[in-house]
Amino acid sequence: MNKRCKNDAPGMSGCRSRNQSGPLRAKRGDTHVGTIEKNYGVDFGVRSDMRLDTLLKEKNVDSLNDLLHGQ
Repeated sequence: MNKRCKNDAPGMSGCRSRNQSGPLRAKRGDTHVGTIEKNYGVDFGVRSDMRLDTLLKEKNVDSLNDLLHGQ
């Protein structure tokens, strides 16, 4: 189940803040994958204490958005 925040744009899942110029702020690399799985309702099939930056490198993707949308 996706968590919604009151300031999220329609269709946006999870609570993510934006930079002053508008784009979403980059997710910190030291975030545990388990936290992301819980917030976005996904399962990456890895240990929950793995860091996001390690998972991105392992999957050869540049961002959490690319990881979530299979790009």
